[in-house]
Amino acid sequence: MKTYKKSDTAIANLTPEQRRVTQHGGTEHSGTGAYLHNDEPGIYVDIVSGEPLFASSDKFESGCGWPSFTKPIVPAHINELRDTSHGMIRTEVRSVHGDSHLGHVFPDGPQDRGGLRYCINSASLRFIHRDDMEAEGYGEYLNQVEDK
Repeated sequence: MKTYKKSDTAIANLTPEQRRVTQHGGTEHSGTGAYLHNDEPGIYVDIVSGEPLFASSDKFESGCGWPSFTKPIVPAHINELRDTSHGMIRTEVRSVHGDSHLGHVFPDGPQDRGGLRYCINSASLRFIHRDDMEAEGYGEYLNQVEDK
């Protein structure tokens, strides 16, 4: 079984934007994320720890300006925390092992798919194409990725 953890090396390899978002709770500007329009089959993992977070089969176009997902691949890899910053009450989403700020979850997702919208910063993620998942140690999640 693969282990996931935050390391000084992983943090040192982050771009300034990835560091601002994951380590300091930042948010990338709407419409600017690298994965907003990615429709390739695969999974999204924490940029810091590598823990699997979301599958392309759960990604949908929400119109909010950030990649949106209906559910995490492994719910135990996600922490949901109350966030009262910026004069709002929201639910922050953080990775468990990397402790990376990922984004927020809202109750306005597709009702037929559970009703949740995980609104996630691309800067928090690394995409692994379905064709590379086995080689990178994520083969056990292939059944969660659709053919396109």
